[in-house]
Amino acid sequence: MRILVDAMGGDNAPEEIVKGCIEAVNEKDGFEIELLGDAEKIEKCFLSDTDRSRFIITATSDEITNLDKPTEAIRKKPNSALVVGMKKIKNQSAQIFISAGSTGALLAGSLLIAGRIKGVSRPALAPVVPSKKGQTMIIDAGMNTRIKPINYLQFAIMGTEYMRFMYNIENPRVGLLNVGTEETKGDETLKQAYEILYNSRLNFIGNVEGRDLTDGKVDVVVCDGFTGNAMLKVMEGTGSYFMNYLKKTYSRNIFGKISYLLIKRELKKLAKQTDPEELGGTPILGVNGMIYKCHGNSKAKAIKNTILKACSTACTSVLDQMKNIFPTMEVGGLYDKAL
Repeated sequence: MRILVDAMGGDNAPEEIVKGCIEAVNEKDGFEIELLGDAEKIEKCFLSDTDRSRFIITATSDEITNLDKPTEAIRKKPNSALVVGMKKIKNQSAQIFISAGSTGALLAGSLLIAGRIKGVSRPALAPVVPSKKGQTMIIDAGMNTRIKPINYLQFAIMGTEYMRFMYNIENPRVGLLNVGTEETKGDETLKQAYEILYNSRLNFIGNVEGRDLTDGKVDVVVCDGFTGNAMLKVMEGTGSYFMNYLKKTYSRNIFGKISYLLIKRELKKLAKQTDPEELGGTPILGVNGMIYKCHGNSKAKAIKNTILKACSTACTSVLDQMKNIFPTMEVGGLYDKAL
C-alpha cells in the first residue's frame, strides 16, 4: 500500500511532517510513503541513519498557502504537492492522501481532481471525537453549509460505513442534530431529513442535541457543515480551556501540587483522550480515495497517528463499500428504501 503525504502543508512543514512519517514507518509494516514537495527541504529532514527503503520523494515546485484562493490555486499551481497528489489518487496509483495544508484547497482538489464517488451528491468532512462510550462522528463538519434532505441520508450512510469498518461498531446509531429531540423540531429541511432517515434501513435513533455527542448516545451525528464546524470548534475550545484551567489550578500552591500527584494518572488519560494529536486527521468521505485533513499546526504525533489509521485494511474496505453502495442507490441498492 502506498500513502501520499503532502510534506509542505501545515505550519510545521516539512520537519514535523517527515518526522511523523518516519515514526509511522518504524511502528508498522505493510506500506510505503511517498512524500510530495520541495525535495531539497525534505531530504534535510532525514537523519543519516534513517532507513529510506520505504520512502519515495516526488519533487514539486509550486506551493499552495492559506492565502491562495482554493480553486485558483488548484488551477494556477498544477505542480503543487496537493494537485500532484490528487492526480495520483485519480489515476489510482495510490488510494490515500494526507495533508495538513490549506483546507479550502484540499476540499477543492478532492472535488475537482479526485472527484466524487458515483452516486454521491456531496462529499463531507467527518471528524471523529471522543465520547463517554468511545467515539462519535460528526458529518458534515465544514464542507457544505447548505444542504438538502437527501444529503443528510448520504452523510448518514457514509458515517455508518466508516464507523462500522474503522471502529468495529456493528450497527452504528445515527442521530440528526437538532434544537430538540422531538421529531417536529427544526425547519422544513430538517423535518424532511428526519422522515427520510426514519424510513431508511439505518439505525436511526431520532433527533439529538449537542450534549448527546459526548454522552455517547449516538455513533454518527449528521448535520450541515456550518453547524458541524461550529460545534467542533466549540468542543475543541472547551477541551483546551478545561485542561489549561486544571493545570493552573493544581500548580497554584503546594496543596494543589500534592492533590495533582493523587490524580495524575487519570488526568493523563483524560488529556490523551481529548488530544487532537492522538485522534489524527479528519477523513473527507464521498470522494474517490481516502483523503485525510490534518490540523494546520499538526506535529509529528498527529501525522503518525493519521498514517497508522489510514494504512489499515479497514480504511480501504470503507472506500470499496461506498463505491459499491452509492452507484446503485436508485436502482435497488442497500439503502434505497429511503429514496
